[in-house]
This record gives sequence, C-alpha cells and structure tokens, in this order.
Amino acid sequence: MRKHYIDNLRWIILLILIPYHTAQAWNTWGEPNYIFFEGNKLISSIIVFFSPYFMPLLFVLAGISTKYALQKRTCKQYLTERVKRLLIPFLFGTIVLMPIMTYIADKFNYSYSGGFFEHYAIFFTKYTDLIGADGGFSVGQFWFLLYLLIISIVSVGIIALLKKITSISERAIPFWLVFVLGLPLPLLSELLSIGGKSLAEYTYFFMLGYYVFADEEIINKAEKNSWLLFGIGLVATVLNGYLFIWADKEYILLNDIAKYVSEWIMVIALIGLAKRYLNFAGEVSDYMNKRSFLFYTYHFIWVVLFQYILYGIVGNHFVMLFVGTVLLSYSVTFVCCEISIRISVLCFLTGTKYCSNK
Repeated sequence: MRKHYIDNLRWIILLILIPYHTAQAWNTWGEPNYIFFEGNKLISSIIVFFSPYFMPLLFVLAGISTKYALQKRTCKQYLTERVKRLLIPFLFGTIVLMPIMTYIADKFNYSYSGGFFEHYAIFFTKYTDLIGADGGFSVGQFWFLLYLLIISIVSVGIIALLKKITSISERAIPFWLVFVLGLPLPLLSELLSIGGKSLAEYTYFFMLGYYVFADEEIINKAEKNSWLLFGIGLVATVLNGYLFIWADKEYILLNDIAKYVSEWIMVIALIGLAKRYLNFAGEVSDYMNKRSFLFYTYHFIWVVLFQYILYGIVGNHFVMLFVGTVLLSYSVTFVCCEISIRISVLCFLTGTKYCSNK
C-alpha cells in the first residue's frame, strides 16, 4: 500500500521553496544571492524558520521512499531509475537554466554589460565560490539532485552489504532511541561540507529514513506524539530565529542547541503529523505529486527573473517585490510544469515519470 503521507509531505515542503528562495534576496548575514537588495530581518526570518529542518526532511523522505522502492526493484533497477530522474535533470538544470540565473546575477550585482551568449562562456570558465551570484559557475539548487544521486549510490551499496552481514534492516528500535540518533548531527554538519551543505549529514538523514522512519512502529509513535513534538520543535525553531536574527548579543552555544533541536525534532514531528493528517489520495494530491519534481526544477529561475523585472518597475519596495515575486513565480512555474509534462523531450530532460500527451 502506497504511503500517501510521504508524497503529500514532500510536495507541501517543496511549495515553500518559492517564498524561501525569494526571501534570500534580503538575508541579513551577508550570503551572496543571485539578486540581493538589502538586509531585512522580517523577511530573513522566513529563511531561518525553515532552514534547520527543510532539507533534512527531504533526505529522510528520500530514504523512506528508497526502502519501499527496493522492495519492488532490484538495486540495479533502482539505480538506473535514479540516473534518469536525477543525473539527467541535474545536467539539464546546470547547462540550460543556471547560465540564465548567473547572467541575471552578474547584471544585477556587478553591472555586467555583455550579452547572454558571451556570458554563457564566462559561466563555464569562471570558478569562484560556486554560488553563482558573481556570474561564475554554479549548480544552484540542483546541488540537491547531485547529492541525492551520490547518496543513493553510496547508500544502496551500504544497504546491500549490511544485508549480507547483519539483520539490521529487520531490527526494530525503541522510540526513545530515535531522539538519541539526533546527537551526532553537530559533528556531521561540517563533515564533507561543500558550500555549507554536508554530504555526510545528508547521507545520515537518508539512512535514518531507510532504517528508522520506514519502520511502521516508529511512525505510529511519532504520529501519537506529533503535537507534543511539534510544540517542542516550534519553540526551538522560534528561539533559533530570534537568537540568529533579532538578538542584540551573540549566544552562539544556545543558538546552536536551538538549531539542532529544531532540525531533529521538527523532522520527527512533521512526519508524525503527515501520517496523521496527510495519509490520503485525491485529485489535488495526485496533481501535485506528479508535478513536484518539475516544480523544483523550474521555480528558482522564475524567482530570479521576476525579482529582476519587478525591481525595474517598483524599485526597492520590499513588500511589492516580495509578494509580487512569490505570486508571479508560483503562476509561471506551474505553467512550465504543464508545458513540460506534455512534451516528451522535456519530460526526459527534467526526469519526470508522469509524462502526458493530453
């Protein structure tokens, strides 16, 4: 039986990407961005509210999905599907979409005056911080696809090896131990980290998804305690945001504790709440599930484009810039999804398996 709450939680989380990435244009901690206006604490709080648990949750869900996928496919079939759904869209996004985003970034942030095709050559020859805000090479949001591909390959190898030497995949653990499993996170967060994104940490989340959160007993207990856990996670999340954005003094240790509590407890809580309230199928969930991957692929380029265009129209009016960018980006991103899902070559390039000729 399909676990609908996994699909529903995934596309709901992905919908947050547009306001999340829109808000990065106002971050207060000096992070380079394709479009940067000025620091704004209120808008920056949107990023800090979601950032501790946003990506960890996606990797946990990927690990859960892998557990069920390997019950129906061989490792070879699974990895072949991963290449189609991850490597090809990664290449498409990096080669086709990212040069547009970094071209706009170079024009906006550094007043680049050359043409797009001239800048296309710069994109592949200028290597700086790999963020792309200076017009240099970047994989942008497609780092997630690359990481997920690498993690899938490595994890399947580990899983296959463990199956030969131990029965760990069949061994249930007590629910209290789930909380202990969050303790290594501070140690892993800087291990194999590229641009602040730890390959080791996300591999750990993926494996926890496979071995822990695919266990029905664990999920049922997370569901039973979901509101209590959500309350604890929410307090930690708000405290993390306050200490990082709003506090006059630096409370580094307390800030780190709040961040990691938010990261781990919110993952457990949101999976439990999803099991309780989102374990259903319907027209809306079916529609969104079939387009969530396309949504991820196209959303950021429209955020950057509309921020660039709207700035030329309304100036530095942050309310109109933020709201206008979010609304327009949602609309056009879904238009792109509808176009892509009907064109076979775009289905292939974007890795969607729900291609339709209707």
